[in-house]
Amino acid sequence: MFTVMDSSKLAQLCRDYADNKKGENIVVLDVRKVSTVTDYFVICTGTSEPHVRAIVREIGDQLREEHNERAHMPEGAERAEWVVLDYFDVIVHVMRADVRALYDLEGLWGDAAPVKTKAPRKKAAPKLKKS
Repeated sequence: MFTVMDSSKLAQLCRDYADNKKGENIVVLDVRKVSTVTDYFVICTGTSEPHVRAIVREIGDQLREEHNERAHMPEGAERAEWVVLDYFDVIVHVMRADVRALYDLEGLWGDAAPVKTKAPRKKAAPKLKKS
């Protein structure tokens, strides 16, 4: 049986997977009231083109392996300045900082509500034994 993942859960997973690879300034915007194209944008910054690729690969691989979700028509992977992963109800934007500042998606979609996301659980650092 084919099931569709809830878009808010999918946005949270994209956010968490970007965080796995230390994506910076990760924002989830609820665009349902201002767009008929998608429900959520996930926007994050990579510090370099290899970092952008690593974030994109993590999101794509984890969603495919764990949830059988695949992006439709990924764009920008060649240059890795701004990569867009389209999951229909969630569109992920992974950008270098200079590109993100230039295009200012948060400003462009200023009427969209930012989503408070659950922070992923961080593993506690192992305690070192004192000698």
